[in-house]
Amino acid sequence: MQVLYEDNHLIIVSKRSGEIVQGDKTGDEPLSEMVKQYIKEKYHKPGEVFLGVVHRLDRPVWGLTVFARTSKALERLNRMFANGEVHKTYWAITANRPAETEALLTHYLTRNEKQNKSYAHQHEVKNSKKAQLRYRLIAQTERYNLLEIKLLTGRHHQIRCQLSAIGCPIRGDLKYGAPRSNPDGSISLLARRIEFEHPVSHLPICVEAPLPPDNLWQAFSTK
Repeated sequence: MQVLYEDNHLIIVSKRSGEIVQGDKTGDEPLSEMVKQYIKEKYHKPGEVFLGVVHRLDRPVWGLTVFARTSKALERLNRMFANGEVHKTYWAITANRPAETEALLTHYLTRNEKQNKSYAHQHEVKNSKKAQLRYRLIAQTERYNLLEIKLLTGRHHQIRCQLSAIGCPIRGDLKYGAPRSNPDGSISLLARRIEFEHPVSHLPICVEAPLPPDNLWQAFSTK
């Protein structure tokens, strides 16, 4: 966990692959508890520390996670996320190059709860939700492609599912068609940048996550 921004109302950290944002059935310590402990120790806070989970990243994903430190910030951030006022940019590494160097993808996603997996359809089907993202190819190595993605909707496993649907599964993402896993169990998806208006001060906030430490991500840092 790396703290990239903090004030009295919110804190933004860079999540490592493998960390869970909020407690689940695994019983593993979630990132939210690590952040609470960080705040408690740094500010010598007695008693329980308030921390609101605003959004989540999938466990194998790297990158930016926002938490609220006050109930006022939590309420406003929840509304901002719901209204699309928080702009998130992701980077993804794929082995296959998309047919177009940039495009708007529109699918209709259905979710299978038992499999914890989403499925993409070209047309609206029963219980589907419209999913849209924009991507552009921003760098290449001999074997891999780096895509920058801007989410226009926020659906379950949206980036993973939509890229798989165009034949470009994310590196390491076995669930969505990658041929092999990454050695560290991650998938090569990074919540790279987040931009929004501060929920209390109304000043512009823009935070960028560092690239993960593995060699392939670092190879793209020089592109």
